[in-house]
Amino acid sequence: MTDEPRVHDASFAANESLWDAWTGIHATGEFYDLDGFRAGGVRLRPDEIEMVGDVTGKTLLHLQCHFGIDTLSWARLGARVTGADFSAAAIDLARSLADDLGFPDAHFVRSNLYDLADALDGQFDVVYTSRGVLGWLPDIRAWAKVVAHFVAPGGTFFITEAHPVMDVFENEGVGPAELRLSYPYWEHADPLRFEVKGSYADPEADVAGTEHAWGHSIGEIVSALIDAGLVVEALVEHPFLDWKVDFLVESPDGKWRLPPDHGPGEIPLMFSLRARKPG
Repeated sequence: MTDEPRVHDASFAANESLWDAWTGIHATGEFYDLDGFRAGGVRLRPDEIEMVGDVTGKTLLHLQCHFGIDTLSWARLGARVTGADFSAAAIDLARSLADDLGFPDAHFVRSNLYDLADALDGQFDVVYTSRGVLGWLPDIRAWAKVVAHFVAPGGTFFITEAHPVMDVFENEGVGPAELRLSYPYWEHADPLRFEVKGSYADPEADVAGTEHAWGHSIGEIVSALIDAGLVVEALVEHPFLDWKVDFLVESPDGKWRLPPDHGPGEIPLMFSLRARKPG
């Protein structure tokens, strides 16, 4: 959709190598519980199922799908699914998992997100993406153009993701409610670089690499989708996060929040957005 991301090819290659290595860890660890998923059920949150609505018989494209657990969860809810990811290892595992679970028509495509229009034809009733995806992308306007390209007229786009406000704070080596402002809020051309050992799913795993990441403000995300031709129908900000960071504490429901005794101040920790393409 744009030539601009090509300047980030080295960053994309480093991230792809990291995700290829992580896939092997995630396929066998407790975090994703692949054996449990094989036994049945869906790994989608009730609030996202509610916001997306009934997908029975609809075509659904899952962007940045990793190895397809959420993609195949939508298939279990009746959607005709396609997943896309830049990791060859993840796509190979997704294809194998789809065959094992009896979804031979599930389609998985290996592609950098910015190149996906060259690798995949068609438009979809639903385009979906979720949790920990936008930080791997340098150009949010180009991302929004890809999203809009694949949404069919009258179709829906949905994302649930960490809130950009949350991402400005240091999330390792701090105490509960210790909000240490450390990272940019608005989009930045140069990636943030983090030396990584292990995986977010298994910190002790024998993996090392360099993560390249970018931030985007909530205004930039919403404006990019609007400028790409989508109509934003709902934007919900949540006071919880779906994964551990050090300045939050785990609640009885398994979500992570600021500690109850931190005081009256609040910040958004996740957001969910639904948009449609006129048609």
